[in-house]
Amino acid sequence: MIVERDVAIPMADGVVLRANVFRPEGPGPFPVIMSMGIYGKDIHFADGYTPQWEVLTKLYPGLATDGSSGRWLRWEVPDPERFVPDGFALVNVDSRGSGKSPGYLDPFSPRETQDYAEAIDWAGTQPWSNGKVGLLGVSYLAIKQWQVAALRPKHLAAIVPWEGATDLYRDWSHHGGILSNSFTEAWWPRQALVNQHGSAETPHRDRETGERTTGPAAFSADILKGSRSEHPQQIAEHPLDDGWMRERTPDLSRIAVPVLSAGNWGGPGLHLRGNTLGFERAGTPDKWLSMHDGTHYESFYLPDYVVMQKRFLGHFLRGDANGWESEPRVQLSIRHPGRPSTRRMEQEWPLARTRWTKLYLGRGTLGWTAPGDDAVLDYDAFGEGVDFTTAPFDSAMEFTGPLALRLWVASSTTDMDVFATLRCFAPDGQEVLFTGAHEPVPVARGWLRASHRALDEARSTPWRPWHPHDRVDPLEPGSFVPLDLEIWPTCLIVPPGHRLVLTIAGRDFEYPGKPGRILHNHSRDRDATIFGGRNSIAMGGGRESFLLMPLIPER
Repeated sequence: MIVERDVAIPMADGVVLRANVFRPEGPGPFPVIMSMGIYGKDIHFADGYTPQWEVLTKLYPGLATDGSSGRWLRWEVPDPERFVPDGFALVNVDSRGSGKSPGYLDPFSPRETQDYAEAIDWAGTQPWSNGKVGLLGVSYLAIKQWQVAALRPKHLAAIVPWEGATDLYRDWSHHGGILSNSFTEAWWPRQALVNQHGSAETPHRDRETGERTTGPAAFSADILKGSRSEHPQQIAEHPLDDGWMRERTPDLSRIAVPVLSAGNWGGPGLHLRGNTLGFERAGTPDKWLSMHDGTHYESFYLPDYVVMQKRFLGHFLRGDANGWESEPRVQLSIRHPGRPSTRRMEQEWPLARTRWTKLYLGRGTLGWTAPGDDAVLDYDAFGEGVDFTTAPFDSAMEFTGPLALRLWVASSTTDMDVFATLRCFAPDGQEVLFTGAHEPVPVARGWLRASHRALDEARSTPWRPWHPHDRVDPLEPGSFVPLDLEIWPTCLIVPPGHRLVLTIAGRDFEYPGKPGRILHNHSRDRDATIFGGRNSIAMGGGRESFLLMPLIPER
């Protein structure tokens, strides 16, 4: 293949972005697959993410542990050696202010999204291009796809956002109005600032010469600081879903190109919600949803999923008659405790045959009928919380789809945070854990700050309460109010003898010895004098608290 490095892509305001272009020999024209992000187009996967590379080499045929193969493979972008032989041209762009692209580094900003649109139209007019550009990439590179597709660049023809959020406030920065700070605080220096343009980049090797380099000469610390936003600080300064947040959240209804949205059941707290909501609300009629499990990055590179990506993009970028238009619109990995998941084809999301079923909270119980008497359970907000447990299941039951939780609550203070965790236990009392995107995960999670309890009735459904997060309504200490929590989607077949447990607490649920990566523990956002009080949950007697479950009957 032809490899062109540091190709100039001029922007309308005079900044020049840099890209690596990989294309087949010959004049073409070829369909284009583009990725744009801040992780450094020249940082090899094995050098920048060594532990993840070692895992990937065990799953992905043809990769060597020392990085001697897959020489052009970069973090969360498609592998040129897998796509170019099939007649695709790949363009990997350093976002403004990152890698070899100069300018002001400002993640998820409107300026960065406009850059992406201009880069797409640049690629669509190159002599080796057939005029159709598709987008492919994971996480950051998927979030940018949702954003730029809403701008409708002329040459954009399809997108494949793989595990990528759609809503900067609800998915990325604030869960239920609670600041999600730990991931961003770790991600910003480790994956963003290390690749800022002019920084001392992560050491890497040239795969052709073997030469190790550290990128361009470093700018001074003052110049670097003045050439970027401070993303973790910025999101902390916007506790509501205000204009700053909304200009970084795309209008999904404007997306008019075909979409293949790929989500991970084990991704609560970052991407899972975005992939299902993106599929539901994208304006195009040509859209597909594929849900998988496993870690955050491995599925993207597994052979079966690479075949899926190629078929989708080949069909929409060059008209391949490969039957993609007949593919089922929803393709799900169905999770079974203790054994590998199985794939099942569906046609819509949520599933049309869903029986929305209530599990009522009682005195430590979860039951199919509402309790008759009025009960109240108290817990310390920063303690272990309280558990509500079902009886062992008599027969297998499947729950696939979004969930919702209605709680009647009170606090000794003027506010409270609710952390809801749904868990599954085997007959021997051992909890069933699932491989998550970043860490072992339970069945599902949800969050809500009580002062953000107001609902947007027009956008809410019984299974997805929608909170505008545009105002703060303090609690009156000791007075009960109803809360409606959105629980992020899940998929699980509960076998006979297993139990479901709902844990309600006032802080993040973490497994012993396994600290979570996506936590909500910012000291200013979680002032102990406000959020560290004594919390209460009421049940029964006209104040029913219940978990709405997506029960899927057998066909």
